[in-house]
Amino acid sequence: MTTTFFSVRRQPTNLGALLAFCLALSSVPVNGQEESLGHTDAARPNILLIVVDDMGFSDLGAFGGEIDTPNLDRLARHGLRFTDFQVMPACSPTRAALLSGMDPHRVGFGSLAEELADNQKGQPGYTSYLPEDLSTLPRQLQDAGYATLMSGKWHLGFEGGRGPRHFGFDRSFTLFSGGASHFADGLPAYSPDPEAMASYVEDDKRLDSMPADFTYSTTYYVDYLMRQLQQVGDQPFFAYLAYTAPHWPLQAPDATIEKYLDRYGDGYEVLRRERLDALKAEGLVGDNAAVSPLPPRVKPWDLLSAEERARETRAMAVYAAMIDEVDKETGRLLTFLERRGQLDNTLILFFSDNGAEGHDLDETWPADVFPKIRGQIDQRFDHSTANMGRPGSYTLYGAGWAHAGSPHLRLYKAFPSEGGTRVAAFASGYGVAARGVSDSTITVMDVMPTLLQVAGVSASGDSDVTGDGMSFAPVLAGVDVPTEQREWGVEFLGKLALRRGHWKLLKLPPPYGPGTFTLHDLRRDLAESVDVSGQYPEVFASLKLAYDAYKDKNQVVIPDWVSGY
Repeated sequence: MTTTFFSVRRQPTNLGALLAFCLALSSVPVNGQEESLGHTDAARPNILLIVVDDMGFSDLGAFGGEIDTPNLDRLARHGLRFTDFQVMPACSPTRAALLSGMDPHRVGFGSLAEELADNQKGQPGYTSYLPEDLSTLPRQLQDAGYATLMSGKWHLGFEGGRGPRHFGFDRSFTLFSGGASHFADGLPAYSPDPEAMASYVEDDKRLDSMPADFTYSTTYYVDYLMRQLQQVGDQPFFAYLAYTAPHWPLQAPDATIEKYLDRYGDGYEVLRRERLDALKAEGLVGDNAAVSPLPPRVKPWDLLSAEERARETRAMAVYAAMIDEVDKETGRLLTFLERRGQLDNTLILFFSDNGAEGHDLDETWPADVFPKIRGQIDQRFDHSTANMGRPGSYTLYGAGWAHAGSPHLRLYKAFPSEGGTRVAAFASGYGVAARGVSDSTITVMDVMPTLLQVAGVSASGDSDVTGDGMSFAPVLAGVDVPTEQREWGVEFLGKLALRRGHWKLLKLPPPYGPGTFTLHDLRRDLAESVDVSGQYPEVFASLKLAYDAYKDKNQVVIPDWVSGY
């Protein structure tokens, strides 16, 4: 049998902590086979899960970026950064896999509810709501005595009133849709209703007005979470902080935008080279990594008009400001936990829900496909350059900047290529004895079994389905553990992929690909720029058979229609 290993390239220096954690792991449940860590509830670690929305791989300083992110950088550099952390190509599928430990098709989220084709509607893999009896991560932690709190984006349906509370969160303040204005005006990111307000919900009760103290989404999510944490006391907590930043519409406080207005005038092609050099310096990519080609339809910077450059530069400044705000508010939360004496006993896991968002407004909401939604967007939002990033604006930063955000990877959000699924991620704090950089292949489906293992919770529940993930707790301890070869498939909007170790099967439509399967060797070609199917016909044939099996197992339905996404 072919094997691969969880690996850490920089070994931990705290051998005592490593030994203690490894001894604890010997009695931690894996796939529900053991009962507990052997410690009391009071000694169980807290868990802080931070998920950002549409962030590029290299946006944080610790991942090669120039944006001011000192708090997240400190966490990442004192913990373990992952170079191959895999999510789904878009928000709802990733969040479904995160909370279930399963392929999103198995729990109804093979696509976005807004993007379903007629032949997918009503099919088991595309219901756009979670199964009622699903044994979710928060449900299992709640049953084990954890206080379970959520603040931020849900986007997993509300079938029969079933929201975060039904699936295991004691308290929650959530945005139910994919996006909304980040300011107190409460404008929805998409709705055909001219009177609609963003779909914010507290404890499964829809709000008919914005909270009085809501000023900016990133700030309010942290405010709400801290208020709930104050009520927890000594009870161990699982806190899921699901920022909507930096999801469109891109918006941030004026003062923060001002910091970056003069930073991006050289354009995305210069930035991508700077970011790639920094990624190499951080040890996050090999010296042989190359800049991937500009995506289709992206104009070279020197061919843009002065007006186009002005809009592009401001869009990237707004985006950078949103990342800056995420860092600042995360720092405020960390200070809060430290003052309460809870930080040292808290495991922190951070990642993005998918790659950077490279679509523009016309691709996301084409007027001929979504006439009512696009009409309301154009009517209710001011698209002028001067207003970009402010209340009432509707900005996306496009494929050029998204490409610069992940310069060594192909494409971006909504694609199962590496630019859509390989994201910045790190673990820090309790139980992270390893330090440095890990090349282990980890998927979002692995988060649930890992957190249950670290918490000493035996995986169980009332659902009759088993998870698709595997615990990566050993890698947090710096232990190389032989495992079966990782293999999983992806389908999103008819774009297909299958990973087996370093091999990648990929099918993308024109102009992004040939419309047929190609084969890529990620050891030598992270940019997926070379089709090696002719050199390795047996591997190619084997992966195509594996994809057919994945498709059947997960009830994949190839859509007969796709929007501009």
